[in-house]
Amino acid sequence: MAAIRFRGRAPGGPSPGGPSCALSIALALCFATDMASAQAAATTQAGLPAFTGEQVLAATSEAVGPRSIGAAALRAQIRLDRARFSPGEIDGRFGSTFRNALRGYQKAMDLPVTGTVDEATWRALDRDADPVLARYRITDADAAGPYVATPEDMMEKAKLPSLGFASVAEALGERFHASPELIAHLNPGKDLHKVGEEILVPNVYPPGKVEGAKMVVVDKSDATVSVRDAQDKVLAQFPATMGSKHDPLPIGKWKINGVGRNPDFKYNPDLFWDAEAGHAKAVIPPGPNNPVGVVWVDLSKKHYGIHGTPEPSKIGKTQSHGCIRLTNWDAATLGDSVSPGMPARLQR
Repeated sequence: MAAIRFRGRAPGGPSPGGPSCALSIALALCFATDMASAQAAATTQAGLPAFTGEQVLAATSEAVGPRSIGAAALRAQIRLDRARFSPGEIDGRFGSTFRNALRGYQKAMDLPVTGTVDEATWRALDRDADPVLARYRITDADAAGPYVATPEDMMEKAKLPSLGFASVAEALGERFHASPELIAHLNPGKDLHKVGEEILVPNVYPPGKVEGAKMVVVDKSDATVSVRDAQDKVLAQFPATMGSKHDPLPIGKWKINGVGRNPDFKYNPDLFWDAEAGHAKAVIPPGPNNPVGVVWVDLSKKHYGIHGTPEPSKIGKTQSHGCIRLTNWDAATLGDSVSPGMPARLQR
């Protein structure tokens, strides 16, 4: 396999010269509550079957559907991600966010909406002929970090200068839209801390503007956020976590106020029904492991927005305090695609 240069930078850090977030009041209500079940966590940690990079490249005709795990599922996830129909964190498994991405893609491409990667869907996906895997060399910056574990307690988070990545595996996973487990699986025996070490990674595209975007639709029925044109055609779709019984999604027609990048988080325990006793107001520093990730898209509904997350594997599998969470890389693409005054429709 020829070496392929990764195109673009990771969304995990501040944009060079990018503005700090001036929308901190709205951020106060959007710290996500982890409601994942023990069964879902066990599924996330389950081992992948053995497969090689060559098998991923060759997996073009195998049907992919419920319970699919392995090379063909991985290939389809990467193709969907590059088509801007995000499956969420790429992990080589067929799950709910993968299924919803696939259904959205099939509908947008005028294909039968089967929810499986059938022959017609493979033909459409493989119009993108770029290799699905890339070779990447560990850089000095990758190896050096710094990497610091993020504490669970909000008061402890507030003591840190920033909330960066906890490990090089986490940083590479975010850069390549993949679970750290998948990165390890593709690279047995590789040392991710060794400068110059060559590894295999998903050949994803960096965040960027969706051309023709005229509105944003948040759909509770399939837990997605979509970018649409003036005729309501879906141009891009992302899996999302949205609301809970305590803080339901605010159904209605709103507008985009603006975008904050690399925001801090104004934590006010008085606004959280499940805040820990003894907590006080605090400023949580910015970074990819900040409670709202690296991008905040502010809505005209007071205190509400669409934002990133420190836990991409839990998108679509947890609940939130009302706001809408995306992976950091999908939030970055959304932030590049919207503008002040753009309509945002939140629907059931």
